[in-house]
Amino acid sequence: MLDFEPHRGLTHVIDKGLGPRAWADVLEVCGDHISIVKLGWGTAYVTQNLARKLDVLREKPVVIGGTFFEVVYAKDKLDQYKQWLRDLGLSHVEISDGTVEIPRERKLELISDFARDFTVLSEVGSKDSSVEFESDEWTSWLREELDAGAWKVITEAREGGTAGIFSKSGEMRTGLVGEIADAVPLEDVVFEAPTKSAQAWFIKELGPAVNLGNIPPEEVIPLETLRRGLRGDTLKEVLLGNRAGTPAS
Repeated sequence: MLDFEPHRGLTHVIDKGLGPRAWADVLEVCGDHISIVKLGWGTAYVTQNLARKLDVLREKPVVIGGTFFEVVYAKDKLDQYKQWLRDLGLSHVEISDGTVEIPRERKLELISDFARDFTVLSEVGSKDSSVEFESDEWTSWLREELDAGAWKVITEAREGGTAGIFSKSGEMRTGLVGEIADAVPLEDVVFEAPTKSAQAWFIKELGPAVNLGNIPPEEVIPLETLRRGLRGDTLKEVLLGNRAGTPAS
């Protein structure tokens, strides 16, 4: 049997409302390549058969989107949220402030508090495409949130790649990404990369073990081929060690 070099990169998948049968098919085809599943924004709250869906996903860590955490924070229902997560059997939580402003020290307190009972993924960056933080702010905040108890920190990009580490026109802020990669251990960061061109760029620049997030379920297999150099976009870099390679199309 052919044997290609494995990788250690996390593939963080975003779910926008698939049903249990659809997820059973996804897991049968590519479950081994999925590290964690995020039920996007507040979709979990309006899903009718959530318990059945989570039962299908029981072998994967599942996290509810950070935007819903912001709703809970704004409504002052944090204790109820914790209990709801426990009732659902969820062990992971996402804490973000991309839409609702949370004072910096308060966000760090929340990360520390939730980390006592859950595995925390925190997210840095605004969902407002007109807001572009400086690189030193990004790196400082990412390090602070890891120190506060976050398991992984996520760099905001939205599900379309139009905010955070991307410009509103969809272009990646490559200089910012480079500074983040230099300042924070790569294994601790999940870079949101919802598009093929972004995924290929990250793999070519940071290697196939880079943690990538907001991957649509239908893109898990294509991403795995990019990680292993089984697609023209990354074949030269991953399999032949040619860092010059060819640009992603």
